[in-house]
Amino acid sequence: MKKQFAIWILCALFTFHAGAQKKDNAAARRLETIDQLCRRALADFNLPGMAVSIVLNDSVVFSKGYGVRDVRSGAAVDGDTRFAIASNTKAFTAAGLAMMVDEGKLQWDDPVRKYLPWFTLYDPYVSENITIRDLLCHRSGLATFSGDLIWYGTNHPREQVLRNARYLKQAMGFRSGWGYSNILYLAAGEVLEQASGASWDEFMSRRIFGPLGMRNTNTSVRELDLAGNTAIPHNEVNGRNIAIEYVNWDNIGPAGSINASANDMATWLRLQLRRGNWRGQTLWNEARTWEMWENYSPRPVSKWQREQMPSRHWNGYGLGWQLMEYGTCKVVSHSGGYDGMISMTTMVPELGLGVVILTNNNNSVPSALSFEILDEFTAVKENKDWLAFFLDRNREEERESEKSLQDLKAERARGTQPSLMPDKYCGTYRSEMYGDVVVRAIPDSDALIIDFTPTALFKGELTHWHYDTFRLHWKTQMMLPPGLVTFVLGASGTVEEIKVDVPNPDFDFSELRLLRVNNP
Repeated sequence: MKKQFAIWILCALFTFHAGAQKKDNAAARRLETIDQLCRRALADFNLPGMAVSIVLNDSVVFSKGYGVRDVRSGAAVDGDTRFAIASNTKAFTAAGLAMMVDEGKLQWDDPVRKYLPWFTLYDPYVSENITIRDLLCHRSGLATFSGDLIWYGTNHPREQVLRNARYLKQAMGFRSGWGYSNILYLAAGEVLEQASGASWDEFMSRRIFGPLGMRNTNTSVRELDLAGNTAIPHNEVNGRNIAIEYVNWDNIGPAGSINASANDMATWLRLQLRRGNWRGQTLWNEARTWEMWENYSPRPVSKWQREQMPSRHWNGYGLGWQLMEYGTCKVVSHSGGYDGMISMTTMVPELGLGVVILTNNNNSVPSALSFEILDEFTAVKENKDWLAFFLDRNREEERESEKSLQDLKAERARGTQPSLMPDKYCGTYRSEMYGDVVVRAIPDSDALIIDFTPTALFKGELTHWHYDTFRLHWKTQMMLPPGLVTFVLGASGTVEEIKVDVPNPDFDFSELRLLRVNNP
């Protein structure tokens, strides 16, 4: 009897060991597949560099760098290489406010004016009643990216950016729709400062980065060691990656100025998946986590999403996090887009899964690779080649862009002349929301110089297109395409206003009402 029992025990142990070994082998194969996908993405999408970390059940099971930090130096990316994470910053700001809720220093539904009495938007009722929760879930009534020209690359300090928000136009009913707003996250950061007594930057450093040991994380490009282990942003020009300078985002800090490594971001996702608890220290109460992951701004599932992801039945936004259903799981994520850098953080809380993808040019790899990794871990039925799908999509967008350019050229009225001599278009044009745009003559030339004075990046040359419209060619290396500037003449035949049209998904130049304030 004892002999039979011993044999049974040995068989059970062998079966358990064999099962565990099989499980370990499957996990190793999965990570090898992900590694191959990362290498393929780097080549197919022409990335200079990328860093990827994966958290599973509170352990970092994958952390690798691919490619180079800078095409000029050829220095390799690793898990500690710093990248700009842009809008992934928003979850940090929301977490800081959650800590203030725990400490009784504010409530999610407190009016913003309780902390910023001067804060004003497009309507007196909205100004009085907009809450901290409204700021964080993008339901202010403003359009997506409205007002981003106020802060992007400008010399306006944070408070001035917020004060200028009063000029932004209403796009939808208050709390009736979703409009993604960087400026309102800046307001949330200012509320955090008032509630905590520390600047947003100090709070992030002392209350989050420090306790987590995030040594390769900061809140400003001014703190980056560009000669050290820091990725450099790139633009792709005619198939070649060109290194570009960092743009200072300090004046929109709480919405997007954090720089971090993949390893540090993996630690951040571990904290999130631990519901705010870190090594016995509670940074925020678990209840706050569920509040931040709650869907306060439902969004429709688009036709494209229905076709490509049949298991996706809902979308939305919480407090600092994008939310969706994928493969029967709730996915909590956020993307980040910076000049020459794209990033993505993704979590599946019920699987204990967290993914960080950081890249250093403008690309769609973080989205594509996130879906590839989700397919590896979730029971999704529509498993597909997401890298190939997004690559085809990119090519289609390039074809559409080229077609738009050809259509623009076809619509150009040939043989027309400007109504005025070049110097008559010169002068200062002012937007209350933004500031001054100056047009100057170029000696011995029919071309003009245009200078968006608050934004050092926005300098260009104007050449005649047709009638009183000029083609805008930027003189600096950045992500914006060429545009058109139209001079609007009044009844007296003099220029009264200019209208700027730069087709791009980020900045709405039509928000600038640029009225002439002087003659040359």
